Amino acid sequence: MKFLQKLGKSLMLPVACLPICGILMGIGYALCPATMQGGDVTGIVQQIGYYLVKAGGALIDNMAILFAIGIGVGMSEENDGTGGLAALASWLMITNLLSTANVSVIRTLSEDATLAFDKIQNPFIGIIAGIIGAMCYNRFKSTKLPDWLSFFSGKRCVAIVAGVVSIIVSVVLLFVWPILFGALVALGEGIASLGAVGAGLYAFFNRLLIPFGLHHALNNVFWFDTIGLGDLTHFWAGETSADVTWSLGMYMSGFFPCMMFGIPGAALAMVHTAKSNKKKVAVGLLSSAAIAAFVCGVTEPFEFGFMFLAPVLYLIYALLYAIFTVITVVVGFRAGFSFSAGLTDLVFSASLPAAQNTWMIIPLGIAAFIVFYVVFRFAIVKFDLKTPGREDDDDTDAEMKAVLANDDFTEVAKIVLEGVGGKENVTSIDNCITRLRLEIKDYTKVDEKKIKSAGVAGVIRPGKNSVQVIVGTKVQFVADEFKKLCK
Repeated sequence: MKFLQKLGKSLMLPVACLPICGILMGIGYALCPATMQGGDVTGIVQQIGYYLVKAGGALIDNMAILFAIGIGVGMSEENDGTGGLAALASWLMITNLLSTANVSVIRTLSEDATLAFDKIQNPFIGIIAGIIGAMCYNRFKSTKLPDWLSFFSGKRCVAIVAGVVSIIVSVVLLFVWPILFGALVALGEGIASLGAVGAGLYAFFNRLLIPFGLHHALNNVFWFDTIGLGDLTHFWAGETSADVTWSLGMYMSGFFPCMMFGIPGAALAMVHTAKSNKKKVAVGLLSSAAIAAFVCGVTEPFEFGFMFLAPVLYLIYALLYAIFTVITVVVGFRAGFSFSAGLTDLVFSASLPAAQNTWMIIPLGIAAFIVFYVVFRFAIVKFDLKTPGREDDDDTDAEMKAVLANDDFTEVAKIVLEGVGGKENVTSIDNCITRLRLEIKDYTKVDEKKIKSAGVAGVIRPGKNSVQVIVGTKVQFVADEFKKLCK
């Protein structure tokens, strides 16, 4: 769980880039519907809209690369950028080796395998690359090589090692990836035969697969013509349910109330349950994420903000999608999207022949907002889940007001280091807003009285090999000096 929480925290950096992209794309689609519908872009207003869409898409479409670099930096000790460079090297290595063109040289690909490797550039691979980059940095950053290879010692060897590891991982994925992808296609074919309940199951699995980027495989089954469904393509082609063998739009409609209203409700619940000293941070992240979801259905800024911090809550989130999808199919609300289930696509799809009862987005949306808010707030409080503003390293108001008795940061760091048993006893150094967070080898060497004599506000021992020194808002200066002493 600690690993997942660190992973979730690392994703905050790339996720922070996404909300503005979603907003830009929403405005752009509103100004230039031709971007969605494949028409000509004419006039200054449409041209502005077109460029706004492309500006937002520049990052949204390359989200996997952002994840790789963000995790590479965030999970590296001292958040060193070398880990990000190694992660990028890993991403480039894996996605190039497993591209359809290169794989087809090594082995004969079936149609299903070709489709699988066509989708290799996804967030799941980005996350793997980020972890490889960070782990290689943490393990090999201090490697000393023979004199004749000394140029590549230390940090310079990290990206090289990450590349070698990536080759091994690519060999594994060469055989595993098509199996995963094929299993999802088979799952989709089974779900398609279950009607409204199947649509709910599809929505449930769609959300569950978002963290791994595998939802694209499932989407191909239901939205396009992988198995002859093509809910999205038939909807935008101007057809109706009379032209197909299912209720057209049933695999898209349920996302609208959830994305447009459910996510803002859930975001509000997170803001209300955030720690008081972190509410402003939570509002900044969650409000922009909620706007992005409402305007154009960009949900990743919201989802990646908590899916690794609180996996149980993400499972609940996926279940709510399933429930509302079943409801929308049963009550006859039908809408479609060409990008995602936001206000923009709702407006432009409402005039298509397959659209039905689009006015029902109001009662469905109100219900989704209330249900998501109540369920999220109850779950967060009841189970003390770690959502934005409630992470383990959140600091209390008292700690935020703590004043360091000694402003000689080098001296403070030296006394704290002596108190934890010297640099040989320290295995990890980190800090949050007010605390110096240390991992140690031998807990018996820790002298809390010695640490407190440095003028710090307090000492916390959350685990056998963990020591947290409450310094106050000047902790960064102490942490910097502490790291220098430990080199």
